[in-house]
Amino acid sequence: MSAIPPRSLVVVSAGLSQPSTTRLLADRLSVAVDQHLRDAGIEPHLEVIELRDHAQDLTNHLLTGFPSPRLKAAIDAVLAADGLIAVTPIFSASYSGLFKLFFDLVERDGLAGKPVLIAATGGTVRHSLALEHALRPLFAYLNAAVVATGVYAATEDWGGGGAADGGLVQRIDRAARELSASMAARESSAPTDPFADPVPFDQLFRPS
Repeated sequence: MSAIPPRSLVVVSAGLSQPSTTRLLADRLSVAVDQHLRDAGIEPHLEVIELRDHAQDLTNHLLTGFPSPRLKAAIDAVLAADGLIAVTPIFSASYSGLFKLFFDLVERDGLAGKPVLIAATGGTVRHSLALEHALRPLFAYLNAAVVATGVYAATEDWGGGGAADGGLVQRIDRAARELSASMAARESSAPTDPFADPVPFDQLFRPS
């Protein structure tokens, strides 16, 4: 029986402060997905992209149309990932401008079929519907396979730097389980070697 190939998981966090609850939620989600993948016998390869570190490059790209090498590497990582966690703070009932700038650079079908977990943070639970009326349509436009459970964390959900609300813990676990299952069922995005399984030389010239 062949070993299950590893899966690459990329986390995009659009938090502006450091530290931020957006990054905290992203970390909680990635740890949960990591654990579910390992429970399924799959080795995860994790990469975290902090959009605040690319803010200047995103602005320059908007003005020039050309990404910096570092920004291009971040976009390429998202495109090549087997699964994606996308987390943004909610401003004015929608995702942040930094979040939108980054995903505007992803080509129309760049995320086609890719399992995506959407999540957001905000000051009040009243903004939780932004997951459904803002984030989910954005990734639907990009043809991503967004898992059923989105995770929203309001200020009241956090206590002492951790997830204090049992409902939030349960949503994190449920969403992580859904994403890891979708990643496990999907063929790895890693490029294959066309010479890894060659046709034997004698068969190339065998009469039909």
